[in-house]
Amino acid sequence: MGFTSASRAAPSLTRVNTTSRRRIAFYSHDTQGLGHIRRNIALAAAMVAAEPRTDVLILTGAPQATSLPLPPNTEVITVPTVAKDSDGGYAAATFAMDLGSLLALRSDVITTALRAFRPDAVVVDKVARGLDGELEQGLEALREITGHTTGRRPRVVLGLRDILDDPLTAIREWRSAGTTEAITEHYDEVWVYGDRSVVDVAADYDLPDAVADRIRYTGYLAEGRSEGLVAPRDEPRRGPIPRPYVLCMVGGGQDGYDTALAFARATYPDGHTGVIVTGPYMQPSLRFRLQEIAAERSDLVIRGFVSTTIELIGGAEAVVSMGGYNTVCEVLTEDVPALIVPRVRPRQEQLVRAERLVALGLIDSTHPDLVAPSTLGDWLATAVTTPRPHRRGVIALDGLCRVPTVLAGLLRRPAPADDTQELAS
Repeated sequence: MGFTSASRAAPSLTRVNTTSRRRIAFYSHDTQGLGHIRRNIALAAAMVAAEPRTDVLILTGAPQATSLPLPPNTEVITVPTVAKDSDGGYAAATFAMDLGSLLALRSDVITTALRAFRPDAVVVDKVARGLDGELEQGLEALREITGHTTGRRPRVVLGLRDILDDPLTAIREWRSAGTTEAITEHYDEVWVYGDRSVVDVAADYDLPDAVADRIRYTGYLAEGRSEGLVAPRDEPRRGPIPRPYVLCMVGGGQDGYDTALAFARATYPDGHTGVIVTGPYMQPSLRFRLQEIAAERSDLVIRGFVSTTIELIGGAEAVVSMGGYNTVCEVLTEDVPALIVPRVRPRQEQLVRAERLVALGLIDSTHPDLVAPSTLGDWLATAVTTPRPHRRGVIALDGLCRVPTVLAGLLRRPAPADDTQELAS
């Protein structure tokens, strides 16, 4: 992939003085799946909705981001892609380059974009130094520039999903990556996109006070996830799905085939259609096998890449899905019965999330090794005949409503005493 960009301009907007428009940048390394970029797009949409005079630059390693619905006033720049193998290692996905050279190229693109854009705030998703340190050059550059509107050093935020991994693994990786040092050197705040009653990040991951003091819990980025987004003009139009239906979602699709296959072979409740969303990363041969099964039965529909899934989830009578952050947020806000089949290798993030939410009575879950057509058929039969769950009020699901206020407070907050880049407005 080359350097791809895409934008969604707000239609028929009266042009305003560009010096009065604030600028927010997002970075996500995105080596597998679309979770990081989808989270950043949801955050960007909430920020633009709260303050329309906001320009957003999204830097990502996921070229599929240019096919997703975006907020107005938003540009996406994708850097050369990196692939992740089954053991968690990285390599160049497209170019015939060694990893070090590719990361240096990505770093230069990111840094150049940040210098030119001059953001007032930067939100970094999960990896404080970027993939293998590719963001360090950009973080240093941010110390030397002034924000477009504020006239002072851009404020830098590390955004963390609710669960990083199992505690032992997360602590080991946090320390080996020098994350605490990166936060204390470059970051103003750490936003946790979750509820402290589900996970206490500082306690579970044994974080030092220097990090804990910067943590702000926003609540889950659940309610309002599809609001304020403009779909790509060339998004294909598909026919309606017969109702009622039960739904299976396997994230990006790179490791969800076994669950999708079991769902494809399951017996659905009387009168219901089964719908499987394979995701953009499922191997074509595996997707073709699912399509062959669908061709043999009249009650199964296969969808590949779906840019907006919230409507599908909301219309379903029951959902079987993997346990990624974004899908779980959509399931929780739609109050649809859900059976989570978490990924357990190479990370246990989804497993830990599922266990915590099961303990709160918010979802059902089963281990992927136990998934079979009969298992899913039995669960679906029960799920569509029981009252729909009511999850609001159990945990905070309104993070997208809270984040704009948190951002505004950060931009207004007086700079630290050692902020040598502060300038008079």
